[in-house]
Amino acid sequence: MNSIKKIIQNKSFKNIIEWIIPIAIGLTVAIIIRLFLVVPVTVSGDSMFPNLHDKERTFAFLPAQIKRGSVVAFDARAEDPGIQPGQKYYIKRVIGIPGDTVKAENGKLFVNGKEVNQEYLDKSQKNAGTGNWDLTLLSSGNSEWTTTTSHWNDKKANKVPANSYFVLGDNRAESEDSRYFGFVSKKHILGVDYKYPWASNKKEVNSQWKEFFAK
Repeated sequence: MNSIKKIIQNKSFKNIIEWIIPIAIGLTVAIIIRLFLVVPVTVSGDSMFPNLHDKERTFAFLPAQIKRGSVVAFDARAEDPGIQPGQKYYIKRVIGIPGDTVKAENGKLFVNGKEVNQEYLDKSQKNAGTGNWDLTLLSSGNSEWTTTTSHWNDKKANKVPANSYFVLGDNRAESEDSRYFGFVSKKHILGVDYKYPWASNKKEVNSQWKEFFAK
């Protein structure tokens, strides 16, 4: 018993404890943040160019509310049958939320009949890149985008179903997105993706949802 008291009273021992406790607290906080708040994500490919670049580091905020115009990271292994080996997460922009209709026509995008603000895209992305379609055409399996491996739920969708989202890449001509593989399930979404505060053109990713519809 006396030997234990001597160890506790030892100055070196106290110094070690004072050094270990902050580290332990820091690690615990980091683990909690990693599990429940923020997950680092690295962009793979050019499907969100020029607003996100290949290999660019971003972070997914898990508790954030998903809105039209939000950029999200999701587990593509559960969504895209044509995913390339080694890929895991896709980063895309939410266009339609549950209950929405979505239509593309002559370079314009419409949600529930209202035109979407696409100032974050260039002319070629809006026109040739996006194409002409609506959810009924895409879900029929008869469009140029869908394939036999697409998982459109019932081949008769005309609205975004409950707990699902319709997503597009900003670089429409180079993006594998909901036009091809269907709606993204909420349970497969990792979180809302953000650029770091010091990154360039962060508004187009972090807060474009505030100006989703054209004025």
